[in-house]
Amino acid sequence: MRISFDLDDTLICDEPFLPLEPNCVPFWLQPLFRESLRLGTRSLLQQLQKQNHSLWIYTTSYRRTCYLKCLFLFYGIRIDNVINGYKHERLVRNNPNLPWKNKYAPSKYPCNFGIDVHIDDSEGVRLEGLKHGFDVIIVHPQDPNWTQQVVRAIEEKTR
Repeated sequence: MRISFDLDDTLICDEPFLPLEPNCVPFWLQPLFRESLRLGTRSLLQQLQKQNHSLWIYTTSYRRTCYLKCLFLFYGIRIDNVINGYKHERLVRNNPNLPWKNKYAPSKYPCNFGIDVHIDDSEGVRLEGLKHGFDVIIVHPQDPNWTQQVVRAIEEKTR
């Protein structure tokens, strides 16, 4: 199964009191890689990889693909592909072959990339999924059991 994850408030949380993964970035590269992963991200993504799921990042941010792949590699996670704001604009928003023709395009459109399910914190993305026919699993930044929720939802979808 191809699974995509949002970054901000899903895998990367800047809220001051949320627990984070121990920093795995080499100290000399930490000035370049300042973002920390949410606690549970490493074990969840490694577990999904062991189950042969393809892991993607789908973010509306304009972070570079190389930066994101390297950040996750420091934590022992191989990201298969990244859809960032640049790629989304080019292949979704400005794609004349899609029904919205530059107007009212969804903020994310995972099915355009063969993504089976997208994990996000945004209720708006869930509503777009209902409207445009893609599956979204919602996780909240404050939920300490978010990884179990993702695992259960993925298990249900693979039955």
